[in-house]
Amino acid sequence: MLNTREALIVWGGWSGHEPEQCAAVVADLLRQADFKVRIETSTEAFADPALDQLSLIVPIFTMSKISKEEVANLTQAVQSGVGLAGFHGGMGDAFRESVEYQFMTGGQWVAHPGNVIDYRVNICGGDDPVVAGIGDFDYHSEQYYMHVDPSNQVLATTTFSGAHAPWIDGTVMPVVWKRRHGAGRVFYSALGHVAKEFAVPQMRTMLTRGMQWAAR
Repeated sequence: MLNTREALIVWGGWSGHEPEQCAAVVADLLRQADFKVRIETSTEAFADPALDQLSLIVPIFTMSKISKEEVANLTQAVQSGVGLAGFHGGMGDAFRESVEYQFMTGGQWVAHPGNVIDYRVNICGGDDPVVAGIGDFDYHSEQYYMHVDPSNQVLATTTFSGAHAPWIDGTVMPVVWKRRHGAGRVFYSALGHVAKEFAVPQMRTMLTRGMQWAAR
């Protein structure tokens, strides 16, 4: 029997995160996993009454606004069991004014001291299937400082050096997590500032596995 899982990717917002290019990469990853993929370019897609019939929703929409009706329908769909998964600012800095959205995703971007820098990602998820077989690795990108929900199940972290903001020296920050929102599974990775970062095997593997875990 063929897999009939359907995923919706909604991209837009700040162009610096290359949302269109990233959406194409994510769509390819999902199709390789036998998802039927639909791509939209407006937050109006979140108001679709049939949203709760999907398996997975992937927002790639930085620094934008979402209407009360759109976020209400989106959060209800996830609470009913639809999976939500995403990365970097496309999910973690999508709708700064929507606390309902942040409550669901488990975090909100605050800063990236030093902008694009070299840093270390430390795997802490043990034998969780999302990170199984992946060791600590070096990464070159924005090192996200975030406000995060303490109920998140953290799978990877990074430690700030204080070189660019001395008051956060030694701060251990979640990079990858998963959580529940009602009956829905939510996955997030702070990695993926631009599309070329999908060439990093660890980043690509964790996101691919995370999306598959989140999907019902």
